[in-house]
Amino acid sequence: MFVLICATLLFSVRRITAATDGSVTSCPGKYCITVREGEIAAEAGLCVVIPCSFTTASSFTPKHLLWNKCEPLKLKCANPVLIFHSNKNVTVQAGFKKRVSLLEPDVRLKNCRIIINDLTESDSGSYQLRVEGVNNGKADGFTFSQKVNISVKGLTQKPTVGIPPLTEGQQTTLSCTAPGLCSGSDPEITWTWRGAGEKDSHITGNITAVKTENLTSVTRRHSSTLTFNPSAEHHGTDVTCKVRFTNNITTEETETLIVTYMKKPVISGNTAVKEGDVLRLTCSGDSFPPSRVTWTKLPIKNVLHNVSGAATLLISNVTAECSGQYVCTAEQRITNVTTAAEVTVTFFPKISNQTPGECVSNNVTGEAEQTLTDLLSSFLISFKNLHVLIAFFIGILLSATICCLALKCCRNQQKTSGGMTLEMVTTQAVPLTDASGVGLGAVLLQEKDGNQLPVQYISRKLFPREMSLIVFRSSTDRDPRMSSLTSCLVTLRSDIVRG
Repeated sequence: MFVLICATLLFSVRRITAATDGSVTSCPGKYCITVREGEIAAEAGLCVVIPCSFTTASSFTPKHLLWNKCEPLKLKCANPVLIFHSNKNVTVQAGFKKRVSLLEPDVRLKNCRIIINDLTESDSGSYQLRVEGVNNGKADGFTFSQKVNISVKGLTQKPTVGIPPLTEGQQTTLSCTAPGLCSGSDPEITWTWRGAGEKDSHITGNITAVKTENLTSVTRRHSSTLTFNPSAEHHGTDVTCKVRFTNNITTEETETLIVTYMKKPVISGNTAVKEGDVLRLTCSGDSFPPSRVTWTKLPIKNVLHNVSGAATLLISNVTAECSGQYVCTAEQRITNVTTAAEVTVTFFPKISNQTPGECVSNNVTGEAEQTLTDLLSSFLISFKNLHVLIAFFIGILLSATICCLALKCCRNQQKTSGGMTLEMVTTQAVPLTDASGVGLGAVLLQEKDGNQLPVQYISRKLFPREMSLIVFRSSTDRDPRMSSLTSCLVTLRSDIVRG
């Protein structure tokens, strides 16, 4: 019976109620306090909020709130350390000065929530609330036995780095936001970047000082921005935002920069090749993302090769028709860059080793020798063309005409005229022919006293269809007499040899 009475008295003095939000309410008599049940975890360099509310007897009017830090792992707070007092004139422990704030300054609202900034691991421990005020017109106070446990570990949270899409040549701004929304000391934020295999170095650009944004009366957001012009050299490099809090507590976050860029493609390979060789040209386009490379040949713009990334154009057994300008185009989204290479194919005609009956044939790449046999073969093949056949018969007709003129001349020398006896000259008549690129000519010569005199002349211009015929050099081209006969091509003389 005695035990039952004691238990009834105990529960009538102190009631404990747990809530679904993790808080617990303890009521020793008419004074109740609601705090977080269990341990509150926090990280060094940041802050922690202790949720708290209380009620008192109706006769008690609260005036000031006090928070004490107790020794860890002890039930009673024998040697409390004052870390906060709502009366600014009261001195608190030096290590907590200006670090603890009351979230609701009006004590009459009975809201005892506090925030502790610039945490260190030594801040771990138990915290206890005391309320001071007036009870029935007399100064009074009440210390709640319910404590709040805080555990502070090393800083693991990292800053948040914001990187928009990066394009070479377009100015951009990166942002870095420090972890936590604490109202303590402003952290120091720095930017560094590192290339492949390089040490950290400060990034070149416009870095803003730490910007503090007040979210509430006790919460702030700290951030910094970096404005710069990205380039291809920044692609694949690491940018780091480092945040330094009070007591040299640091944290950092590293992000890899992805820059969209496209450099002018570069063509490598031998652009001067010989006929029959292999043409190999490689177009390398440095870009991200990889661009699509297209090979074309001007002026017809035929697409010869179309692949992603670097492309090699390979043409086996090149011919003269492969000469020209080859264009490499690197295309990426809506941008394209081109570069060109001029390819020259050297053509060497085949030269025969036969020596008899040589002549010279010109072509666009130089001169080469051909045998007379080859020319005759070509000449015979040319008879398949109608205009060549017509020209051949005209030549036969011209030769027959000259022969008739020579015969007529010989007969005229046998006649007499005006009672005069003419001496019959039986010297031989010599016909000479010649031609140029525009006409044909023939002269009939007769010897007189050791000299050859012209007897008859005939000539005409070539038809257009005859001007494209193959021209042969005959032995008469080397006869020195042709120089004296050239004058006969412009005048017509007919002399009678008198006895």
